[in-house]
Amino acid sequence: MGEGMTALVIPERVPFRIDPMQWEDVPEVMGIERRAFSMPWPMRAYEQEILHNPNAHYLVLRPRAMRAVAPVLPPRRMPILGYGGFWLVPDEAHISTIAIDAPWRGRGLGELMFLALVEEAIARGANLITLEVRASNLVAQHLYRKYGLEVVGRRPRYYRDNNEDALLMSVEGVRLPAYRQRLEALKARLWDRLAAAGPIPAAPIDTN
Repeated sequence: MGEGMTALVIPERVPFRIDPMQWEDVPEVMGIERRAFSMPWPMRAYEQEILHNPNAHYLVLRPRAMRAVAPVLPPRRMPILGYGGFWLVPDEAHISTIAIDAPWRGRGLGELMFLALVEEAIARGANLITLEVRASNLVAQHLYRKYGLEVVGRRPRYYRDNNEDALLMSVEGVRLPAYRQRLEALKARLWDRLAAAGPIPAAPIDTN
């Protein structure tokens, strides 16, 4: 992968793109962070992750620029709809965060963001993918099971805001042909769903 590229190749008919998270993206990411989580990370955590942690890999999700609307607008200036990241040590990718801004949930974008993290982790050498999820978050658990993750442990009172337990979920062998085949089938169905929804009329970011 070259600089500015990610492992997930999204067909042109799908009106979204995935980019590596850059430091200049963080103020916009922090807006989503505060809206999405009861215990948001501080900005200094993203500073550490993006600028100083070689094991951390973060991505952002944007609408694909529509030529008729913004013929010269750089892709990075389109608004961020979601983001996610993982730590890779040494062949285990631990997904540290994933979020879609509230107005864009329920459209398959959470799955797109998760798929991008999985593809990026595999491309960087991961064979095991793990994460924690709230015990009450059945929607997220359903998505993760769709991609082969299963509950392998429980962390009591893991979330400090309400002392809720976390479920530890994981999937092994993600570099094997069987998992690759599963991923390709899921990807094809997701492309059809996202393409059928049509272009997203998201306005460019106002930088003034």
